[in-house]
Amino acid sequence: MPTPVRRPRLVVLSPFVDKRHGTERCVAEQIERLAGVYEIHLYSSRVEDVDLTGITWHRVPALPGPHLFAYLWWLCANYFFRWWDRKIKLLQPDVTFSPGVNCLDADLVSVHIVFGKLRRDLRDDLRLKNNPIKEWPVILHRRLYYELLSRLERVVYGRKKGVLAPVSRKTGRDIFEFYGRSANITVINNGVDTIRYSPVRRLQLRAPARVALNLGPDVCGILLIGNGWRNKGLPCLLEAAALIKDRPLHLLIVGNDSAAPYKEAIRRLGLTGAIDFLPPRPDVEFYYAAADVYASPSIEDAFPLPPLEAMACGLPVITSRSAGGPSEFIRQGEDGLVLEDPTDAKTLSAWLGRLAGDAHWRDRLGAAAAGTAAQYTWDRNSAQLQQVIDSLIKSKIRT
Repeated sequence: MPTPVRRPRLVVLSPFVDKRHGTERCVAEQIERLAGVYEIHLYSSRVEDVDLTGITWHRVPALPGPHLFAYLWWLCANYFFRWWDRKIKLLQPDVTFSPGVNCLDADLVSVHIVFGKLRRDLRDDLRLKNNPIKEWPVILHRRLYYELLSRLERVVYGRKKGVLAPVSRKTGRDIFEFYGRSANITVINNGVDTIRYSPVRRLQLRAPARVALNLGPDVCGILLIGNGWRNKGLPCLLEAAALIKDRPLHLLIVGNDSAAPYKEAIRRLGLTGAIDFLPPRPDVEFYYAAADVYASPSIEDAFPLPPLEAMACGLPVITSRSAGGPSEFIRQGEDGLVLEDPTDAKTLSAWLGRLAGDAHWRDRLGAAAAGTAAQYTWDRNSAQLQQVIDSLIKSKIRT
């Protein structure tokens, strides 16, 4: 009887995996599709919403407490667990894959954010003198965390070993700018579930979603989803909405951030009663169904998933050039709108006003957006990732 051929062994490292967060959702979608191709060993502290058929989960205990210490623990703990499995169980990986800096020995790293750039962009926000004293412990913790990640990025991204897979061309440029790395880089765009997020599904959910959110038939619902509302462009969105006097608008802002910093601006801009701050929900397509426009003039993003999901649902989308991902493949005025300056409230207001009053333009942009988004599936994403993994395996065999 012939000896069965062992599939290539892929080790995947992620502190947690689920389908409710950006990077972690990418990992979940990828390993579910690659489970039949590789012998996958997932090292993670928590796994939810994932089909683990064909996947071996190695649970790494998590350390409660401040994020900085939890991360340092994770970095050391996953290394020890992998070392133990290599030495005792002889589980030698063919390829080690990490979304972000979860170790220093990965063969392949998918890059969803460049902390060196984030640290620079938030430099003024993280100065103690620019924050109330009660916020100083949080600010100091965040500064230390960003400093640590930036130094580790310099080690991992700055060397020539292994392959980096940024999620957008913009992220690839950031890697070069901050760490001088241009070799062995392959852009792999994020994907979208075109069954869950589709014009048909949106139409099915639309009427009950509008009723639940108290949106009248003539009200244009403008949606923004994500955390870090300042970075997602909420201040610009508020200014833009306030400039529109002749159209009934209602802003739907979804995420876990605090609305407190925006209360004064909302009152000053006359938007009281025209905005709802809403919690995330597992069936996020409920919010896409209720909305008429998705608008997120992000100051900085690698590849935000909500704009692509909104496009897949058939919503007209406004994003910014400083956000990677959809802004890199949207055809201006055909399947979406891209702000060159994420703080340009005047242009954003003009676009929102026209979309609110022109249902035909909304429908045309939305239909074209759905066609574009259909090209960026998780199957496509996983197939590209598989090509990189197979190439790494072949190169190891040759050496």
